[in-house]
Amino acid sequence: MTGNRPLWTIAAVATATGGSVSGADAAISGVAIDSREVRPGDLFVALLGDTNDGHDYLSAALVNGAAAALVHRVPEGLPADAAAKLIRVGDTMAALQALGAAARARFGGRVVAVTGSVGKTGTRGAIARALGAYGVVHQSLRSFNNHWGVPLSLARMPADADYAVLELGMNHAGEIDALSRLARPHVALVTKVAPAHLGNFRNEEEIADAKAEIFNGLEADGVAVLNRDNRHFDRLAAAVLLGHPATRIVDFAASRHGAQRAMIRLIKATPAGGGTAVAAEVAGRPVDFVIGVPGAHWVENALAVLGVLHGLGLEPGPGAAALAALEAPEGRGTQIRIPTAGGGLLVIDETYNANPESMRAAIALGADLARAEGGRLVAVLGDMLELGDHAERLHRELTAPLVDAGVAVVYTAGPAMMHLHDGLDPDRRGGHAGTSEDLAPAVVRGVAPGDVVLVKGSRGMRMERVIAALKAAGARPADTDTDKG
Repeated sequence: MTGNRPLWTIAAVATATGGSVSGADAAISGVAIDSREVRPGDLFVALLGDTNDGHDYLSAALVNGAAAALVHRVPEGLPADAAAKLIRVGDTMAALQALGAAARARFGGRVVAVTGSVGKTGTRGAIARALGAYGVVHQSLRSFNNHWGVPLSLARMPADADYAVLELGMNHAGEIDALSRLARPHVALVTKVAPAHLGNFRNEEEIADAKAEIFNGLEADGVAVLNRDNRHFDRLAAAVLLGHPATRIVDFAASRHGAQRAMIRLIKATPAGGGTAVAAEVAGRPVDFVIGVPGAHWVENALAVLGVLHGLGLEPGPGAAALAALEAPEGRGTQIRIPTAGGGLLVIDETYNANPESMRAAIALGADLARAEGGRLVAVLGDMLELGDHAERLHRELTAPLVDAGVAVVYTAGPAMMHLHDGLDPDRRGGHAGTSEDLAPAVVRGVAPGDVVLVKGSRGMRMERVIAALKAAGARPADTDTDKG
């Protein structure tokens, strides 16, 4: 809700979803699907999930102040006066999607949609921060990028915002198509295609085709923003030109080779005060700015932001300047300093997720920070999941970037990471365990004051347990005879 205008009313939600109501109309200030996150005035949507049914938490949502609830059944024992707050529909998931579609239909601003195998969430946040220099921005929260996350983000979108930035994700082909047609973006960005979720596809080309579905919902005057440095650039560009001939392509590149042809190109990037000073060109015009976070992958993300600004017809200077205040999202490069008796540790929290491309980017960031700190780089890595038959090869191939980065010790967790552990020189093996919880004690014993500790793995590996152990126990002097082998 912006200004004094309510986000929805009960009557408007009923109209959008085809629902029936028995009580009086009332203003709705927000939309929630988790009863614990309901705030006074919210609409609670009782979704039926694989393991939980939102209808079982309807009473809790009402106690927390929900102004209305979208339901497809009425739980037993519900107070009689609660019935007046119910909007009854045939299926709450379908109703949420209908509410998202209604929110998009009434929206008068410009919509940016972001997908890619890596960098979606960070780049989405960076775009939103940059667009804040030009007007009111609505964006997806956290990683709400799937079949319920996108309609929820749309349902929360104020009708009078100037811009909306939505993240679209997928595990299988066909999923982004539906999300893009719901979001109907004016600008669609593909950050990069890499072997994430490769277990669900035959090859990377099929992943690229699935990511290209984001163009299917583009508005008639839409713009596709593509990474020319990605090896699938030509495939993605062909998908745009063949399927959407009215769509304009804006490309960006950080490499010297790609920059020779790209509209948005990197001239120079220099570490600066915990971030990066960037000199770039946008359609031949120089743009100099600072990114508030370090790492070559953030420079690439920033170039994508410039591409989006250019695609929206905006002068890039104000938006680029706003990136000086950029911060890494939680679990995606957050830096944590843990004091110890002998100095301290710098922990790089990359625990949100992992695939081969993001692993390489994180390792490179760790190397940069270790050089700046003057300490050892210690890598604590968990399995990269959903890689199917390619898992052994892709885990073992991390050996080269780890060696190139000068990593002193590597700790590994999970059955797939055992292949990396076995491929490392004995001097680099810091220990292996089946789970992050079992690995954590070895990491606590093995780190030393001054170390830069990179912790990364797929979400299912719960690598944040290692960071929690380091925080709880503190660092002890390295024991070079412990857990080697």
